[in-house]
Amino acid sequence: MLFAVATVVALWLQTEVRLWLPAGALFPDLVLILVVDLGLKQHNALSAVLAFAMGYATDACSGTHLGLNAFMMTLIFLLSYELSRHVWVTGKVIGPLAVALADLLRTLGVMAITGGIATVSAITGPHMRLIAIQALITAAVAPAIFSLLDAGKRALRLPVRVAAE
Repeated sequence: MLFAVATVVALWLQTEVRLWLPAGALFPDLVLILVVDLGLKQHNALSAVLAFAMGYATDACSGTHLGLNAFMMTLIFLLSYELSRHVWVTGKVIGPLAVALADLLRTLGVMAITGGIATVSAITGPHMRLIAIQALITAAVAPAIFSLLDAGKRALRLPVRVAAE
């Protein structure tokens, strides 16, 4: 339930509130952060279904190809899950790094699926710089979102998986 409420708030922030800001294109992808948190800390089948639902809700709100974000968010969940299973030290660096890489993967993956591989290979320096800045902004916000989710889990008396230092 916590992630469902967080997803609704994240989608509201990404679709409505970001329009009020002058730098609307450089707004962090909050749903992506939620999916990476699911992959790193929640290891059950419901989490995979929730990641798919988050992507599908993003598709419904953004007007893109239906199912594209659902596919990408499920893929990112699975990659985050595998990362958490194979990396022994999951300190405060791994989460934001995983978010940055997931943002790059999602952006380039969506571009490759919708426009073809040639679209990705034709990205010029300024466009790649903007994609990298977007990933860094999302990664910079990730620790705060992770902390808010952990605080919400503690408030609801849910088990919190603590990252090892």
